[in-house]
Amino acid sequence: MPDQLPHIHSARLSLLPFRGDDAAEAFACITPTLARFMDWDPSPSPAAFETVWQGWLAGMARGSEFVLTIRRADDGLFLGLAGLHHADTPAPELGIWIREDCHGHAFGLEAVTALAQWAQDNLSPAHLVYPVAEPNWPSRRIAESLGGTVVGQATTRKFERLIYRIPGGR
Repeated sequence: MPDQLPHIHSARLSLLPFRGDDAAEAFACITPTLARFMDWDPSPSPAAFETVWQGWLAGMARGSEFVLTIRRADDGLFLGLAGLHHADTPAPELGIWIREDCHGHAFGLEAVTALAQWAQDNLSPAHLVYPVAEPNWPSRRIAESLGGTVVGQATTRKFERLIYRIPGGR
């Protein structure tokens, strides 16, 4: 595990560890339509969301997951969250969401690419896992752009999920 939480910068983005100060912006952007391709549903209140993000902070302290706030580098606009879950295993899992009014600008691709590169450089995983809702074509294109191939499928309560394997650094 790395000695510190990641601070990742790409051409247009800054990915920094989630902090409680980010919660209000994140909560405001998590809508039912955004979450339609997520395993989870939006929290019904800021207090309920606090329980969620406190769990993220505990996982980050253990080194088992990293949740990063994605901001536009030029003006700091909150864009979404990226996650690296099960980071302490040989196959960490990538996750991402971008606020709906910022879709279509390849921010998700840029953020996931940067996070995957950081994981490969710092964690040396055997490979990365990227679960994607089958109808979520933008996320499927992200996985495929990283060399991902479908290695499994699962039924969730909301959709069929494809499991992509992204080649790792070992």
